Amino acid sequence: MGFRCGIVGLPNVGKSTLFNALTETQAAQAANYPFCTIEPNVGQVSVPDARLDQIAKIASSAKIIPTQLAFVDIAGLVKGASQGEGLGNQFLGNIREVDAVVHVLRCFEDDDIQHVANKVDPIADAEVVETELMLSDLESLEKRVPAAEKKGKAGDKEAKIMASVLGQALELLREGKPARLTEPKDEEETRIFEQAQLLTAKPVLYVCNVAEEEASTGNAMTQLVFDKAAAEGAQAVVVSAAIESEIVGMEEADRGEYLAELGLEESGLARVITAGYTLLGLQTYFTAGPKEARAWTFPNGAKAPQAAGEIHSDFERGFIRAETIAFDDFVSLGGEGPARDAGKLRQEGKDYLVQDGDVLNFKFNV
Repeated sequence: MGFRCGIVGLPNVGKSTLFNALTETQAAQAANYPFCTIEPNVGQVSVPDARLDQIAKIASSAKIIPTQLAFVDIAGLVKGASQGEGLGNQFLGNIREVDAVVHVLRCFEDDDIQHVANKVDPIADAEVVETELMLSDLESLEKRVPAAEKKGKAGDKEAKIMASVLGQALELLREGKPARLTEPKDEEETRIFEQAQLLTAKPVLYVCNVAEEEASTGNAMTQLVFDKAAAEGAQAVVVSAAIESEIVGMEEADRGEYLAELGLEESGLARVITAGYTLLGLQTYFTAGPKEARAWTFPNGAKAPQAAGEIHSDFERGFIRAETIAFDDFVSLGGEGPARDAGKLRQEGKDYLVQDGDVLNFKFNV
């Protein structure tokens, strides 16, 4: 499953530099002028997970296949995007296609790097982007809600539900709040709300791009961003794009030592992934055998058949049972055979809620 994150922000905040570092490519041209990213660049990133390496070693797997995360570097936005200014229409269209918005905010001073507003103010920058997204949603809903209300009064049941849940979103937008604060009251409202594909309904992860010396501590600007995220139910992380660019060219063994010297326990990529998983409510299970050990991403609260469907729809449709071993048992006991002998391999049915770290083998019949 993984997830698809759209990297957004005003021009010259470090979006393309961060994208290049995170995906360990130079796919996005990083330059000191607006709109250096004209088409959205997409990079696939392997999600680091030490548990997968442990499982593969115990299972003597020939291949290790981590789950994948897609980063989309989306063209820079300027004020007026909702009315087509700059690359506005393209920007808004690209955002609709992602699962979450990674909003890069400049939280460092540097006279050599031009800022589109000629001042460094991450909260103001965030509000520019957020306002354009809200204006776009507002324009859409001011047409859709009255139409749904009219149909609802004429007896259209689904239109009545649509008018209710999207009407709530419209009121939030009129108050200057994002649509993601909407609270659908049941599964039907949730389905209709998700189908609306509102831009401000996307989960948001704020990435505070700081100077190298502030990567471990943050600064006064990053604290303001964290406060904003907490108030919105969003996530925030501190990353130095400069540091991420440095470690791209290093051997894996040297990266940990370099990060430790800077007071960091892990890379910015790892922090972004962890925050993204939390934001989207995602977890990981594993499959393992002689041919390969593999990580699979699934949503929190998924039952065994739904998790099996991440491998193939046939697994979900013909699900019989899941042979399940908790990660800690798999590692401490030394694999599937010893876990089975110790009574730690469980046969779980259709109602089993898959747990993060489970090592699973699905039985199915189509």
